[in-house]
Amino acid sequence: MLWIIGHILAVSIGLSLGLIGGGGSVLAAPALIYIMGVPTKTALAMTLVIVGVASLIGVIPHWMQKNVNFQTVTFFAPPAMLGAYLGARIAAFPFVTSTIQLVAFALMMLIASISMIRKDARTAKPQLNATSQHKFRGLAIALEGLGVGIITGFVGIGGGFLVIPALVLLGKTSMKEAVGTSLVILALKSVTGFIGYLDQVTINWNLLFSFTIAASAGILIGAYLTRFVPAKNLEKGFGYFVLAVAIFILIQR
Repeated sequence: MLWIIGHILAVSIGLSLGLIGGGGSVLAAPALIYIMGVPTKTALAMTLVIVGVASLIGVIPHWMQKNVNFQTVTFFAPPAMLGAYLGARIAAFPFVTSTIQLVAFALMMLIASISMIRKDARTAKPQLNATSQHKFRGLAIALEGLGVGIITGFVGIGGGFLVIPALVLLGKTSMKEAVGTSLVILALKSVTGFIGYLDQVTINWNLLFSFTIAASAGILIGAYLTRFVPAKNLEKGFGYFVLAVAIFILIQR
């Protein structure tokens, strides 16, 4: 029964990524830890693979709909990939316990939930003038990518709730394009983050494979449903769910 529940949540991981471009990690890690009984550090490493592969598959329908900006990817992805590897290596320090990582994970979930609930901030316009935008936009995107990457590597959160606003505000992309573009970035930085964990954990490859397949199916369904279901109608409700899970994790710890 727990196996079935866990894999239903795995499908939900993909649905979340496909519909709103984020939220997959906040479902994956708790499902692996609390339902499948995977150790915390291992679960965070596995989350990177599950979300990364699902994101890569999810790029396909977004690319076919011309909702991927590869020029923005070239600015954001390299520093994000470096940051993800650094974050994973920081997690290897002896003083970084599973409790520290889970508390950090829950705190990031709280931030993510607020971002989703207060969705108007996602569509706000930047206040910089055109000259300032042109001069500093590339640097700002790179720094944002590095910071989000470190968070990804350390707590296993893909950071779509941080990437998408950065793409909208700094990359000057539309919301739909930001969702598709964020999936490419999530996939790329998940690779380097997982590499950073390889010498720290023992992976249950069968579980990783089955969860990844389920999440990949979910993201294809979610990407298809974006044609009929506006993401803004789902994001606020999902934000409250994320908030509840974050509070649960903090209480547990």
